[in-house]
Amino acid sequence: MRVRADYYKMVQNSPQSAGCLSADTLRQRQMAEGRKQKSGDKRQKSVLCSLISAVLAVINVSCAVSEKSPSANNIAKISANGQQALIASDNGALASENSAEPTTDNEFDLLEDELDEQIVEVADPLEPWNRLMFNVNDTLYFWVVKPCAQTYKAVVPEPARTGVRNFFHNLTTPIRYVNCLLQGKGDSADTELRRFLVNTTVGVLGFGDPARDKYGLEPAEEDLGQTLAIHGFDNGFYIVWPFLGPSTVRDSVGMAGDQFLNPVRYVEPWETSVGISAGSALNEGSFHIGEYEDFKAASLEPYIAMREAYIQYRNKQIEK
Repeated sequence: MRVRADYYKMVQNSPQSAGCLSADTLRQRQMAEGRKQKSGDKRQKSVLCSLISAVLAVINVSCAVSEKSPSANNIAKISANGQQALIASDNGALASENSAEPTTDNEFDLLEDELDEQIVEVADPLEPWNRLMFNVNDTLYFWVVKPCAQTYKAVVPEPARTGVRNFFHNLTTPIRYVNCLLQGKGDSADTELRRFLVNTTVGVLGFGDPARDKYGLEPAEEDLGQTLAIHGFDNGFYIVWPFLGPSTVRDSVGMAGDQFLNPVRYVEPWETSVGISAGSALNEGSFHIGEYEDFKAASLEPYIAMREAYIQYRNKQIEK
């Protein structure tokens, strides 16, 4: 989401010729001009600080995604919060112009530092390819994925779909468990192991989630891409895969590596394995119908918004 803001241009009146003025009059006029120039500089800083605050607010709310795309409720909150942030920033700009205590240099530096921390850039040398794949995935979603997900949702009741989601999440425990160990998170690895034992037995092969519902054991969503990041590997560059969606070089390597820990990969023949994975994706998608549409509607440039949202989302996962 982009924010359009007007840039205020300061106009200073050039001093008149002081050749015929006395020394005292000239000195007073120079002092008055100096105060006017300082006032103009402070006004510029206060307005710029307000613009930076608006940008920070919009970046924060627009990049709050859940599982790579925000939910419908989140989108509504994002829009409301974004509008409030913009109104507050405009009021702040007007107040700062009329205030007797303008923004100090230290506050201005802090805003600049916060802006630098929030803006996350990633190289995108394959942008033509990425945009093409983004459009391909967009078309597939509206013509194939969404109709299938809507039909599936209408036929299969929610409790059954929730059980299927729990089953596949429990089945991929080895991915999370091994990556917790590789990241040195022993407590999280122990939690994953206990979740697997409880859900496989009491939860009837993982269709239930008593580990969370009864014992409060939350899953540790770790993967090889996060593990590589913790050990110093950079994103590389941004890439959009057909069917799979946004990624980076690092996360693509991690995604491929995690497949060796996914039990579904070892199902024979391979067509059955692919079918099971597609069924799991379809079941998961039935819980998120409409979220992608809301995401596009809230974005002036969906491709850029998706890229920034994905990087922000992954960075938050890594920081956990």
